[in-house]
Amino acid sequence: MDGPDGAPTARARAWAQTTAGHPSGDQVRAHGDSCARIDLARPIGRIAREEWEEERLARGAALARGAGRRALPEEPDPERTCFERDRDRVIHSPAFRRLAGKTQVVVFPTDHQRTRLTHALEVSQVAVSIARTVSANVSLTEAIALAHDCGHGPGGHASEDAFDVFLPGGYDHGPWGADVVLTPLNLCVETLDGVRNHSWSRPAPATVEGEIVSWSDRIAYCAHDLEDAVAAGIVDLSDLPRVVTEVCGRTRRDQIRTFVRAIAHSVAATGQVGMDPAAYEALAALRTFNYERIYTRPESVAQAAAVVDVLRALVEYYTAHAEVLPSGRDAADATVAAVTYVGGMTDKFAFDKASELLGWDVSRLPKGIGRGA
Repeated sequence: MDGPDGAPTARARAWAQTTAGHPSGDQVRAHGDSCARIDLARPIGRIAREEWEEERLARGAALARGAGRRALPEEPDPERTCFERDRDRVIHSPAFRRLAGKTQVVVFPTDHQRTRLTHALEVSQVAVSIARTVSANVSLTEAIALAHDCGHGPGGHASEDAFDVFLPGGYDHGPWGADVVLTPLNLCVETLDGVRNHSWSRPAPATVEGEIVSWSDRIAYCAHDLEDAVAAGIVDLSDLPRVVTEVCGRTRRDQIRTFVRAIAHSVAATGQVGMDPAAYEALAALRTFNYERIYTRPESVAQAAAVVDVLRALVEYYTAHAEVLPSGRDAADATVAAVTYVGGMTDKFAFDKASELLGWDVSRLPKGIGRGA
């Protein structure tokens, strides 16, 4: 913030002068000309929020209670419900921040392509839209949606293939996220259940909110992965199956709108989270199109294979050199500690470590749009 002569710029000086704020009677305000007002007798705390949920949410929605059911008992927060507290913990966690550097579809994404972080935000937007419409618990829905992919390693789903060989039960990003990555946050059992079971290959989540996130994950990635692929020139919208274009349109906006409404109306009609067959046929056709034309195209397969090679080599290195892990020699299982450490890495950090520690030439590293494509 210094100028060419080393002195602070006028902008820097003006910013520094805002430290004092704007005193006005018994307040300090952010803006000297503030005139916005709100009539409020007292702050609305946790107990009032819990009472509001009890009165307003649909029967079957999850209700916040005190500090929530957690592995380690805590005192309730005066202002926030237990699920609001979970959402805040997820947002401020290192695991959530690192999603910004992790692959959604393309390794080393360019400026506008999705990362795991932007994917989580879009899943949250879809899920909250559904939850509000069906009077489910928005805070729990948002907490699950934001956290649902915190168990993903670098390089996308290829990381699961890479880590499978090191763990007796294999590596699944849902359970790994709930039972390993998010453990330090001491989240509520409902939040962890939703994260653990958001994938359709897992048992059903225990809450309506968890099921909403399961659907929202699929809706979001089907729509936004297509949008990214079109922008990258990988596919053309004219190739979409007719059932997709006729039922839900060609754009992300139209597709998400169609599927959100379909779930909301289905919940209202049946009391369960699902979608009518006609709408689901379009969603399934869109997912199949993406699978065949985006996820399993030769370039994607080659990218995934390179990711697997890098991550397995890193786990083997850290298993053999456990003393350099953050957990050091205290780790009960060096292999699990190595998987935990490598799984938490961002794409760039992992591939830089492959060059630094393993001496790998850049030609052996995954190629993505924006780097070596």
